[in-house]
Amino acid sequence: MTDTYNKPGVMSTTPEEVEFELRAHIGSIWTGGRLFIGMYTFMVASLAFAYFYLRSSNYSMEWRPNHVTAPTQYGWAIYACVAVMSLLAIFGQSRLRKGQVADWLVAGWTAVGIGLLALFLQLWEFVALPFYPGSSGYASTFIGFGVMNAVTLFATTYWVETTVARAHALKREFGADAILAKTSEARSFRANVAAMTYFQGFAFLVGTLFLLMFYVL
Repeated sequence: MTDTYNKPGVMSTTPEEVEFELRAHIGSIWTGGRLFIGMYTFMVASLAFAYFYLRSSNYSMEWRPNHVTAPTQYGWAIYACVAVMSLLAIFGQSRLRKGQVADWLVAGWTAVGIGLLALFLQLWEFVALPFYPGSSGYASTFIGFGVMNAVTLFATTYWVETTVARAHALKREFGADAILAKTSEARSFRANVAAMTYFQGFAFLVGTLFLLMFYVL
């Protein structure tokens, strides 16, 4: 204490303290990723509630006149992209755990391309809709779903892209084996990859639910 008081610009960092702070940092990434999923679930639940409430009430038979449906070819194409992104995230993480960094990078950049394609299809689907926003309960909830899905696709693609870009930065700064090292930067990076993969899987489950709601039922 006296040494710290006399030299306030010098911090005493023992290996135990450094390890404790690193574990706290990794724990915050784990917790933040799960909290993000929790907040995202609230948004999903609000849309699902509106869908089932309007569908069950069906005032004046205006829920879905003439059984109007959004273009199913777009819906299935976007869903396929989300499924492939999720599989690539899981595959990439499994290869990263085995020390195959190049495989993870290829999977990551491929997921970025597929995510951009899915985002383009989701935005282009708005042009091909056979109904106007607000023309029915189904139309209103579908517009809400389309906007939410576009935001989700942008967020997941951005997350993957920044993570892959960070991997390249680590390799340039610390060497080819920086991602697999036991340094604080590498361990923090791998924790972020795990959180990203977990959210990708959850987004796939949500996509399955909404595919059934808006394109199948």
